[in-house]
Amino acid sequence: MRVLVDADACPVLAIIRRLCAAAGVEAITVASYRHDIDGDNHIMVGPEKEAADMAIINRTRKGDLVVTQDWGLAGLVLAKGAIALSPWGHQFRDDEMDGRLAQRAFNARLRRGGVRLPGPKRRTTADDEAFEQALRGLLGPPSPPESACDLTR
Repeated sequence: MRVLVDADACPVLAIIRRLCAAAGVEAITVASYRHDIDGDNHIMVGPEKEAADMAIINRTRKGDLVVTQDWGLAGLVLAKGAIALSPWGHQFRDDEMDGRLAQRAFNARLRRGGVRLPGPKRRTTADDEAFEQALRGLLGPPSPPESACDLTR
């Protein structure tokens, strides 16, 4: 398993990096060049509207985990046999994607018509804790340190 992160607007990047390092799981961040993200395994893409999403979906393999708040990307990830997790700790499911995508299309139509919709609520410590708990559950137990003694002999 690898963790791919839609990092253009990811509020939990530090949590992802910490837990992936502890579990010995590769974390790959993808963001447009307009975002200043340092670190190993970072893929920088151009400013096109869906550039980060396309880079992620093109790299996603069955069994990977993708962290995204984009419902469209989550649906594509699930279709490839990967896991999609929101930054709030919600694991997306196939059986909810039709409704989510219909809601997204409806909201877009309202916005094009001039309707102002409320934005997301302010992120809380509880949101971070819910995400961390969900990610821990998906990553499994931490890897033992390389310097640990081999007690199996």
